[in-house]
Amino acid sequence: MTDGQTDLLDDLLWRGLIAHSTDLGALREALDAGPVTFYVGFDPTAPSLHHGHLVQVLTARRLQRAGHRPIALVGGSTGLIGDPKPNAERVLNPPEVVAGWVEGIRAQIEPFLGFEGENAAVMVNNLDWTAPMSAIDFLRDVGQHFRVNKMITKDAVAARLHSEQGISYTEFSYQLLQGLDFLELHRRYGCTLQFGGSDQWGNLTAGLDLIHRAEGASVHAFATPLLTKADGTKFGKTEGGALWLDPGLTSPYAFYQFWVNTDDRDVVTFLKVLSSRSREEIESLAAAVETRPAAREAQRALADELTELLHGAQERDRVVAASQALFGRGSLAELDAATLAASLAELPRVTVALGGTAPTVVELLAETGLSPSRSAARRAVAEGGAYLNNERVTDEQATVGEQDLLAGRWMVLRRGKRQLAAVEAVGG
Repeated sequence: MTDGQTDLLDDLLWRGLIAHSTDLGALREALDAGPVTFYVGFDPTAPSLHHGHLVQVLTARRLQRAGHRPIALVGGSTGLIGDPKPNAERVLNPPEVVAGWVEGIRAQIEPFLGFEGENAAVMVNNLDWTAPMSAIDFLRDVGQHFRVNKMITKDAVAARLHSEQGISYTEFSYQLLQGLDFLELHRRYGCTLQFGGSDQWGNLTAGLDLIHRAEGASVHAFATPLLTKADGTKFGKTEGGALWLDPGLTSPYAFYQFWVNTDDRDVVTFLKVLSSRSREEIESLAAAVETRPAAREAQRALADELTELLHGAQERDRVVAASQALFGRGSLAELDAATLAASLAELPRVTVALGGTAPTVVELLAETGLSPSRSAARRAVAEGGAYLNNERVTDEQATVGEQDLLAGRWMVLRRGKRQLAAVEAVGG
């Protein structure tokens, strides 16, 4: 084994990317023996992956760059069922909807992996081997190897069994389907390693057990930790904090801003888990968090890298320019309409109808809440703390008009250095 392969496992451990594992010693021996074929799966339960999935996508990328062969599975069949949630039954989506989501998610994963060369990635859909299988074949060939008393110990299943709504047989059978995936990929491609999020650990071990019973072979698995916020809550689409990888659902600007606003307590962890930067670079950024927290060097490094990785350097440059321009360090007029609209989306907003009596800046400062009252707004103007499109307003009677519109639609109000609001012009 090369030093690079040896360093891979050590690097994963240093980054905190292995929350659970079957046998790290055995996995290291497998890596010593040569390239390993591994797989990671993604269920199409929404039209897009979210940023929690980046942990899996980027871990697969690390393994491939170290010389190992990835199989990316998008679950056309498991997506029809849904992994059991601990608190409620999933809504079953129509097959045609799930099929469309499969294609969209495949397209999101493909740019992160290489599909040429000796360790070229393979993209698969588990519907290909489950659809032709009859119910009798499934029960005889797969079900016979599972023990119900073990299945009910899985965390999500156990939680549902003790709840009022219980659990349907449909969701209860999910771990059989995921176990079958590992068995099929082991048979078809010689796959000997699966990884996934730590909430999938029970399903990962189900595949290990199935391969051991059906083939008499020993294979490997590890689980990555779930990304959590500083307050310990999970990132995910059902927790209200997800960033979608689809720019139509989460704009590149919002994606960038999320990472640049990362809590100091979280940013080093996120760099380790998501960044391709070296240990030395990350440790240097960690030191900056301790000694120069106001500079937010680590946050900007993380936001720059992930935004470029997902959306490209040109889009990254646009959102950085927008972020700077909003706070007076660049030209708002130079921003394109889409980036400007995205950058203003989360700000307090009022609408104005131009063409009649022109509203004053003082009125707008009060209406947007940047100032608690018109008298306070007048004081802000008098003290030099009010800005329209980054230009200081010095006249308490100053009005706004079409000449002030950015991209034909917007105006940006600022009070002081960091209090912002958007004014949207509508038909007069």
